[in-house]
Amino acid sequence: MTHEERLSQLARRVEELMEEHRVPGVAVGLIVDGHEHVITRGVTSVEHPLPVTEDTLFQIGSTTKTVTATVLVRLEEEGRVDLDAPVRRYLPDLRLQDPSAAEGVTVRHLLTHTAGWAGDYFEDTGDGDDALRRYVEGMAQLPQLTPPGTVWHYNNAAFCLAGRVIEAVTGQTYETAVRELLLEPLGMEQSFFFPKEVMLRRFAVGHVVMEEEQVVVAHPWPIPRSSNPAGGLASSVRDQLRYARFHMGDGRSDAGRQVLRPESLRRMQEPVLEGADGQQMGLGWMLRDEGGLRFVQHGGTTNGQCSTFWMVPQRRFALTVLTNCDRGHGLGDAVSAWVKEHFLGVVASEPQPLAVSAGEAARYAGRYRSPVVGQVYELLWTGDGLMLQVHPGDLSAVSSTPPPPPPPMPVALIGPDRIMITEGPYKGIRGEFLRDQDGRIAWLRMGLRLHRPEARQD
Repeated sequence: MTHEERLSQLARRVEELMEEHRVPGVAVGLIVDGHEHVITRGVTSVEHPLPVTEDTLFQIGSTTKTVTATVLVRLEEEGRVDLDAPVRRYLPDLRLQDPSAAEGVTVRHLLTHTAGWAGDYFEDTGDGDDALRRYVEGMAQLPQLTPPGTVWHYNNAAFCLAGRVIEAVTGQTYETAVRELLLEPLGMEQSFFFPKEVMLRRFAVGHVVMEEEQVVVAHPWPIPRSSNPAGGLASSVRDQLRYARFHMGDGRSDAGRQVLRPESLRRMQEPVLEGADGQQMGLGWMLRDEGGLRFVQHGGTTNGQCSTFWMVPQRRFALTVLTNCDRGHGLGDAVSAWVKEHFLGVVASEPQPLAVSAGEAARYAGRYRSPVVGQVYELLWTGDGLMLQVHPGDLSAVSSTPPPPPPPMPVALIGPDRIMITEGPYKGIRGEFLRDQDGRIAWLRMGLRLHRPEARQD
């Protein structure tokens, strides 16, 4: 089958998935054998619909974290940042709830999700140039869950602090520094942080699927400026492919400018430590080995928009999927699986549920709560198996149109202290129980976050 035939089949598959997941608009970009291919379908908004084009701007969410990491690696090359230095070398006034963490946390900890404090902190500190400074001051209230460098758990706040380090080192705002050090050198002319820039171009708004499958526009559109280093970039599918080419290349831009040394790019894509669910962590990038290939990846979620981004540098292959719906990750995951199978010959094998006794499975039942946001994963033993009920917690800081809670979903044990959701909107999501030195469950790590048992488990 030719690439053109595969692309035609992929376009039909995208259309099917849009209907299945109720996604209004999609932009898919691939790099295959050095050639770019783009598929766009649907509309930017159900209220004021315009066709999605290759220049439409979507919020890429947490893929922005890799941008923040790339800028810090460039500053390291220039001798202006030491990734293994304490953050206090650059921000002497840093205050955290745990004084020893404030003293010992390094820049590398920030970029590898091992800083240890509760990471889902989305305080809106205004639109001024002091937004990040004020945000970092507020981090003193965040509970320290684990000592720096010990346990991997997803940390938005750490990347906001990393953005503040960029400001301290460059003497510029985070957004200006990123534009001058990365976006402009790479020719990413369709990538922006500020709504006043985005609104002059065609852009997608987020959507939420409510009861009875009604699709509504998500409010608000922008995320707080203080969260820009963790997830604030809006970009086009073409710019995302340009970004992929750079990270798969030799450190030069399309115009031939040497932005990073090749060895620095490769170092970002090398494992630093074990992450969640079999993933490894590089510098800003999450890594997964499948079918003899290393996938270098990072997706993102904002209010009603979801993005997928991964590369296989050894094959010069990349995929980005930009969607404007809170169910977009389901579409992105399905497109990823189709592309991996039909273009790379990689078919993921799903783990098989274990046959375990009722008593063994029931021991995991209980409520597990995340700090700050207060999301609760409630595992219920029904007599026939485990069911998961998700209580989303307080999302008012990020959305005034939150989606309804998902229905209870069946959960299976797939290994020692490992579970997977087997049906429902979160199908395929996996979790791990982390134990303390006495063998008791200390955390449920699910959705990449740590959730503490409300009642200590045996």
